[in-house]
Amino acid sequence: MHLAITRRHLLQSGAFAAIAPSIGMAAGASLIGEARAQTAAGEPAWRHALSLFGDIKYPADFKRFDYVNPDAPKGGVARQISIGTFDNFNIAIAGIKGSLAPAAAMINETLMSRSLDEVTTEYGLLAEAASHPDDFAWVTYRLRKEAHWHDGKPVTPEDVIFSLEVLKKNSPFYASYYRHVVKTEKIGDRDIKFTFESPGNRELPTIVGELVVLPKHWWEGTDANGKKRDISATTLEPPLGSGPYRIKEFVAARSIRLERVKDYWGASLPSQIGQNNFDELRFEFFRDNLVALEAFKADQADWIVENSAKQWATAYDFPAIADKRVAKQEFPINDSGRMQGFVLNLRREQFKDARLRRAFNFAFDFEEMNKQLFYGQYKRINSYFDGTELASSGLPQGEELQILETVRDKVPAELFTTTYSNPVGGNPEAVRANLREAMRLLKEANYTIKDGKLVDPAEKPVTVEILVQDPSSERISLFYKPSLERIGVTTSIRVVDDAQYENRLRNFDFDIITDVWGQSLSPGNEQREFWSSQSADQPGSKNTIGIKNPAVDQLIDKIIFAKDRAGLVAATRALDRVLLWNFYVVPQFTYGFARYAIWDRFNHADPLPKYGRGGLPSLWWFDADKAAKIGKRS
Repeated sequence: MHLAITRRHLLQSGAFAAIAPSIGMAAGASLIGEARAQTAAGEPAWRHALSLFGDIKYPADFKRFDYVNPDAPKGGVARQISIGTFDNFNIAIAGIKGSLAPAAAMINETLMSRSLDEVTTEYGLLAEAASHPDDFAWVTYRLRKEAHWHDGKPVTPEDVIFSLEVLKKNSPFYASYYRHVVKTEKIGDRDIKFTFESPGNRELPTIVGELVVLPKHWWEGTDANGKKRDISATTLEPPLGSGPYRIKEFVAARSIRLERVKDYWGASLPSQIGQNNFDELRFEFFRDNLVALEAFKADQADWIVENSAKQWATAYDFPAIADKRVAKQEFPINDSGRMQGFVLNLRREQFKDARLRRAFNFAFDFEEMNKQLFYGQYKRINSYFDGTELASSGLPQGEELQILETVRDKVPAELFTTTYSNPVGGNPEAVRANLREAMRLLKEANYTIKDGKLVDPAEKPVTVEILVQDPSSERISLFYKPSLERIGVTTSIRVVDDAQYENRLRNFDFDIITDVWGQSLSPGNEQREFWSSQSADQPGSKNTIGIKNPAVDQLIDKIIFAKDRAGLVAATRALDRVLLWNFYVVPQFTYGFARYAIWDRFNHADPLPKYGRGGLPSLWWFDADKAAKIGKRS
């Protein structure tokens, strides 16, 4: 259950709403009273929060989240680094046209917002309450009376309906994510009802709560030059928002400045207390990680996220580290799992044989690469849900085994009898054994070696191009290339710019790429976007592999319609096992922490929330005393 783009991913904020504009016990009592009235009338109760399986931590009258400092001072500037570029502020076409600026996802709000110390709970943000029947056939959201756009106009049901329609129309991701919403209607001054195609999908009310709400009147209006706006096109006109920040100024492809909205309508909400503390958020864009790091060292940014193990091990030895003006910190990643790997495009005929795909895994010497390139910091990924309790392990048993029995005739028989594991290299003997096993698999699939080249059963040479867009991916691919060539695969590496890469990815025009799938702690409908037959031929979808597997489709439904947490975990582990045993990717590596280097001029509440990844920047604030000690910014 997660979206590709929501404000909480970037701002790390949650939100709670009580019925009345004021906060505190009286507002909470109002909500509880209405819930009881609704129940007495035989209608579903209004709820201040939704959770996939009903485990809600904070009551209706809570005053703030436990992990914030309610007295955090407001002020200061936070300067951040973004890698890449941007030419678009329109989130409706993110991933389809242009390069979206991160600020575009930070100015708009959602109906509900997640807390950072719970697994699946959402509290009202633009919506003050939600109501749904026990069979989850529909959900109604009631907008908060005081919610308004930055131009002062109220957020309306028409805005919500418009947002769902344009996001589904223009974005393959949203079209898939919200495909089960078959009807959206205004049923009151502030009430919107979403009807689903069938009952039983308990995730649908909560994923509707993640809907990013856009201002209909602004998008259907005209710009300063009198030109009618087009939500299907890229734009660099700063859009109207409703959140705690708005775009102040920007230089296309180079920088963006957000300013805190001083009269933000939601500033007094319990979940907003202690958050959104900076007066200004600045983003500087760099095309290259090394250049970005040099800018950080020169105090041109306040923190940097380091994704390179090599850089983390070798490049942070400058004076500001030694004298503790800059601190290296690692924040545990507890809020999600991931799969990262070399994607073998099933749309290419040569990758349709699972034995060839498996041979590609035996050719990958992760252990040696980890030593040479990453200073031994990484571990090999062994699951599509690596880092979570959802990852399969050992042999299937209990409810997971029962679920797998329903697709036994559609899945590899080995998954019932053999524990999945990636081949282990790291020394010459192990590498030779792995290469022998790769050649055995290829021989079994009627591949042969002719003149030192691998040829398929039709005697066509096996050639692959690894498509990359950045230096780090190129380094990994260059390490992999000789191993593939040792089993006779003619291998080339093509480095392209961001725009060309996105276009080729969108049209699945590649042999091999590196891709990453982030996984929430409560997976659901997004699994269709990742792995289902329906998404395989949909341009721009996250099913970059091209999977069309009826067993996978069936197991995705098991996840979506799980009736309790145990059933969800069992179904997810079953899906994981089937994906692994089809060898769709060559798994790469992961690291269980987010690496940050931070200039010591900030502070935060302690402890930080379990699922917050450090909570930067939303849970932090500018500390004037610390800033004075380390000197002025450059």
